[in-house]
Amino acid sequence: MHPRRACRLLVLSLALLAAAVPAAAQDPTFEPTVGQAGKDVVWVPTPEALVERMLDMARVTKQDFLMDLGSGDGRTVIAAAKRGLQAEGVEYNPDMVGLSRRNARAAGVSDRATFVQGDLFETDVSRADVITMFLLPSINLRLRPTILGLEPGTRIVSNTFTMGDWEADETSEIETLETGDPCTSWCTALLWIVPARVEGIWDMPGGPLTLVQQYQFVSGSLGTTRLENVTLRGDDLSFSVNGRRYSARVDGGRLSGTTTGSDGEWTAVRR
Repeated sequence: MHPRRACRLLVLSLALLAAAVPAAAQDPTFEPTVGQAGKDVVWVPTPEALVERMLDMARVTKQDFLMDLGSGDGRTVIAAAKRGLQAEGVEYNPDMVGLSRRNARAAGVSDRATFVQGDLFETDVSRADVITMFLLPSINLRLRPTILGLEPGTRIVSNTFTMGDWEADETSEIETLETGDPCTSWCTALLWIVPARVEGIWDMPGGPLTLVQQYQFVSGSLGTTRLENVTLRGDDLSFSVNGRRYSARVDGGRLSGTTTGSDGEWTAVRR
């Protein structure tokens, strides 16, 4: 079994065990109030329609493991579980954790939707394929170094709030709520895909490939010829030189790819 999959199964087993033994501090009659204080942010629920848009933007599959940071009443985790994902919510308020577990049971997805009481800044998010959140820009910036260190291709989706100068790969807005009413607040979803680290000089056929990187935005040259139409999405890098399109997969210090107009494959090694 792949180590990452084995780790997920172990974490899921522990989370299911925790869910079976509710914390004594949880109030079974607890009902949340919009605007109630939390450790890092006040609680404001994400509109259900935006939750679905966020999952759509992340292009979630049943093979993904999703983590929701500051999971509140559990709606994002439960929505993901209804799509067949294994999903985990991290929430500091134990009463919200208890409420989320009750909501998951009522929705019939307790086997896939789990919740843990914890601090989002102390949570290991390296297991996640998708991370969702509705935090504040200042908190997003505190999390950003950790997020940028995740496996390339990890998808991050935020309700409304940005990552500073790290521009989103995609932005989408909903116009109507699940009730059919117009959406007037918290209507925007932003998606980032963690980029591979490609900056540097790579030795490849045709000369040295020099890359300069700012998040997912890359420029550079092959020999003395400037690269055109460079794209970096996760660990997929593409660029054009002299009318040819080069596509490659980034694997640490190695690029492996193909070129249009050529039957051969090529590789490059970072100096």
